[in-house]
Amino acid sequence: MWLFSRKGPSGFSASSTAEEVTQGIDGTGLTAIVTGASSGIGTETARVLALRGVHVIMAVRNMAAGKDVREAIVKEIPSAKVDAMELDVSSLASVRKFASEYNSQGRPLNILMTGNGNNKHRFSVYIIAKIVFKSFKTEQYCSMEVTTYNGLAVFGSPQTAQKSSREGRIVNVSSEAHRFAYSEGIRFDKINDESAYNSFGAYGQSKLANILHAKELAKHLKEDGVNITANSLHPGSIVTNLFRYNGILRGFCNTVGKLVLKNIPQGAATTCYVALHPQVQGVSGEYFSDSNIYKPNSQGQNMELAKKLWDFSMNLVK
Repeated sequence: MWLFSRKGPSGFSASSTAEEVTQGIDGTGLTAIVTGASSGIGTETARVLALRGVHVIMAVRNMAAGKDVREAIVKEIPSAKVDAMELDVSSLASVRKFASEYNSQGRPLNILMTGNGNNKHRFSVYIIAKIVFKSFKTEQYCSMEVTTYNGLAVFGSPQTAQKSSREGRIVNVSSEAHRFAYSEGIRFDKINDESAYNSFGAYGQSKLANILHAKELAKHLKEDGVNITANSLHPGSIVTNLFRYNGILRGFCNTVGKLVLKNIPQGAATTCYVALHPQVQGVSGEYFSDSNIYKPNSQGQNMELAKKLWDFSMNLVK
C-alpha cells in the first residue's frame, strides 16, 4: 500500500494501520459490539479495540470460530476483555435472542459496529429499527437487513437505565461500491425482484443504504439531543479478501495487489479510527475513508433518499 501513503488532514493515510490510528487512546470502561468479528477486518478491529482497553463483544454466527478468535486475542493480550456471543443477522429469532441475552447480562453499550465481514446476501438493504442504548437512557435506532435468502432480521441492543457521560458511537461499514448502486439508488419497489437483479447494482445498493442509514440516524440522534454519533466508512479494498471467488483475479491481486490494496491491519484502521479517535468527537452523519472524512457520491448525500429509506424501513418493522 506504499503507493498511497500521503497523509490527510487527520494525519493518517491509506497506509495507516488500526494500531497506528489508535496509538495512545485509552478505551478502558467502554463496551463495543463488533459484528463479523470472526474473520478479516472484523477480527482485527476486535483485537485492536481490546488492545486499547475496550470490552469487546464479538457478535458472530460461527461460535467455534469466534471462540478461536477470542482465545487468540487473549493469548496475545492477557488483559483483554473479549467475549463471543452468537448472532446470525439473517435470523430474526437469533437477533431477538442476542438482544435478550445481552440485556440480561446488564452490560452497557458504547460502540456499535455493523457491517464487518463478507456480505454474500444478494438483495440486502439496511433497515432501521428502534433500539435502546444501555448507556444513554434513550430509545435509538440501528440497522438490519432484508434479503430473499434469509428473511427479516433486526439488530438491537437491550434496555437499561444506566447513564454515561461518554459519547456513544455507531459505525456502519460501507464501501466505495456505493458508487455502483442502481441509477435510482435504492430500488424500493424491487428489493427482492430477481428479474431486476444485478450483482454490482445490488451490492452497491446495500452499501449506499449503509451511508444513508448513518446520515438519517445522525439527524434523529441530533434532534433527540443525545450524545451518540452515527457515521459510515469505506475500509478499503483488502488484498486478502478481494475477488476471493475468482481464481484469475485473485492471482492478479496476490501478485500486484500488495502495491495498491490494503492488508488487514490497514483495512481495519478506519473502523477503529471512527470508533475511538478523539478527532471524531461530535462528528456525525459523515462518511470516512483512509481515516479521513470523505465525500460519498451525490446519492450518498441525498437526504430525501435517506428519509425515504428510513420511512420504508420503519414500515417494514411495524
